[in-house]
Amino acid sequence: MVPIGVLASGRGSNLEAVLDAVDNHYLTKCEVKIVFSNRPNAPALEIARKHHVETVTLDDKGVPKKNWDYDQNTVAALQSCGVAPKTGLIVLAGYLRILSEQFVDLYPRRIINVHPALLPSFPGLEAQKQALDHGVKVTGCTVHFVDREVDHGPIILQTPVAIRDDDTVETLSSRILREEHRILPEALRLLTEDQLKVDGRRVLFKN
Repeated sequence: MVPIGVLASGRGSNLEAVLDAVDNHYLTKCEVKIVFSNRPNAPALEIARKHHVETVTLDDKGVPKKNWDYDQNTVAALQSCGVAPKTGLIVLAGYLRILSEQFVDLYPRRIINVHPALLPSFPGLEAQKQALDHGVKVTGCTVHFVDREVDHGPIILQTPVAIRDDDTVETLSSRILREEHRILPEALRLLTEDQLKVDGRRVLFKN
C-alpha cells in the first residue's frame, strides 16, 4: 500500500473525494495516512477526522510562503506517519503555501497538485477569474507533478470545462471543482497502480 499525505488549507472537498475513493474501493493500492494543514481551523481537518485519518496542524501565520524551516516540520510530520520520500505520495489539495525547493527535491515526482485551469494557461491564484477575464471559451483542471516552479511540473491528467456566456467565478469554479473531484482520484489510481511513466515533460501510460 502506498502511504499518502495530504496537505490542505481550506474546505477539503478534494481531500474528501480522495477519501471517498478509498472507502469505495476505487483506490485499492494506497492509504491516506495523514492530513496536514497550515490553518488550525481548516474544514479539511474535520473531514479527515470523520474518516479516522490522523491530522497535524502548524499555524503558518507570519511565516513566509516559501520557507524550508517551516517545511521541515511538515516533512517530519509526514515521515512520522510513514510518508517517506521514496515510497510515499503527497497530494496538495488546496494547500495555500508554496513548497520550498528543499521540500520538492526531497520528494521528486512524489508530490502532485490539482489546479483549476488547463495548465500552462492561468497558473497561480484565481485561475477561474483569470480565464473569465481573458475571454477563453474553454478552461478546466489539471493534475500535475510538483516541481520547483509554481504550477509547472509534468501534467498527469487534464479535463476541459466549457465557459458559458453567463458564467461567474462562482458558477465556473463549481463546475471545475466537480471535474477536480473526478480526475484527482483517477490520477492517484494510475500512480499507485504503477501505470504511468515520465519521459521529460510527458507523462505516458506504460505499455
